Amino acid sequence: MKQRIPAVLILTVFCLPTASLLAQFSLVSVQQEIEIGEETNAQVRKEVPQVRDGQVIAYVRSIGDRLARQASGPKYPYSFSVADYREINAFALPGGPVWLHRGVLHAATNESQVAGVLAHEVAHIAQRHAATQLTKGMMANLGLGLLGAVLGNGAGGNAAQMAASFLTNGIFMKFSRDDEREADQVGLQLMRRAGWDGRGMVELFEILQGEARRNPGSVEIFFSSHPSPQDRIARLKGEVARRPGGTRDTRQFQAIKTRLQGMAPPREMPRQ
Repeated sequence: MKQRIPAVLILTVFCLPTASLLAQFSLVSVQQEIEIGEETNAQVRKEVPQVRDGQVIAYVRSIGDRLARQASGPKYPYSFSVADYREINAFALPGGPVWLHRGVLHAATNESQVAGVLAHEVAHIAQRHAATQLTKGMMANLGLGLLGAVLGNGAGGNAAQMAASFLTNGIFMKFSRDDEREADQVGLQLMRRAGWDGRGMVELFEILQGEARRNPGSVEIFFSSHPSPQDRIARLKGEVARRPGGTRDTRQFQAIKTRLQGMAPPREMPRQ
């Protein structure tokens, strides 16, 4: 038996007048978001080469878990994986999964810079930016069929279909400028609460700028899904200056850097 969608709800959804209202409105529950994220993450694991070294994985997870404990909002099942790609990048999936490219660990010069990248991605999840993107995508592109699946009682059973559709369309990989700005601000707060020096986030953006001049290909993927760091650096520097302090580096980070140098080089991310 098909789930009927009340006409009033359809009219309410499709008559929302502004992007600001849409940002406050989600058709996706937290549980549905988690289910979609689990399905999407399973697909990513099939396609993306992973770093399998136990010490590297444990180290990245320890930073991610420490940041996630500081996150407000829903209690998502956060997870942290390392893609064996040389490009500097990271991305968040709905409902908890975070992926860090190995290239970030090679490019970073201290631990706070890695924490800054992961904090930004945790903030995307905590602020439910993926749910906003899901809602926009369903309303703008995917029609009432998928909208009905989300609103219906059987939404969990359609998570695989929804994950495949949205992953194919790249909807999780590019957030709005407002989302990116908020993830910077919230991520900086997470870093501070977790005990890291907020300068690390600014420094990583500065590293990206330097890499863009020396080797544009190494940051091409990052710039395809993130705004330019120039404005973000200027904005964050003022925030960091008001509240200095926190951990910048650790022996564990330097040990991981040394360990990575002894491993086979990371792969180049395939161009689509």
